[in-house]
Amino acid sequence: MNFSKRNDLVKNGRKLAYIQIGIALITVIICAVVTYLFWGVDHAKSAIFGGLIAIIPNMYFAHKAFKYAGARSSKKVLESFYGGEKMKMVLTAVLFALAFKFLVIEPVPFFGIFCLIMVLPLLTPVFINKNF
Repeated sequence: MNFSKRNDLVKNGRKLAYIQIGIALITVIICAVVTYLFWGVDHAKSAIFGGLIAIIPNMYFAHKAFKYAGARSSKKVLESFYGGEKMKMVLTAVLFALAFKFLVIEPVPFFGIFCLIMVLPLLTPVFINKNF
């Protein structure tokens, strides 16, 4: 299977993943602005960092998970998917550790936005047309 055909097989999944990441970024920005308006700069920064800690590992996973496609490369697809998921967990833990070590965090907006962004991929298919 040539590269062009393989790329067509992952096109829809990759497109949905990037749309979800875009929606997550927009959600973080909107939530940070609302948080800033009601509670100030420190809470808004915490909201942004919480959102980024959820988004950055998801971006890595989306890149890794849709690297291979096709029946002939099914082993590579599975290895890439699980490898991406493992690295996503490690990256999330490292980003949390760095945030707790070097940043002043307001817990409610930090964890609130993090949880919202983690749940968002479950909600976006309801609002997105699945027929790309």
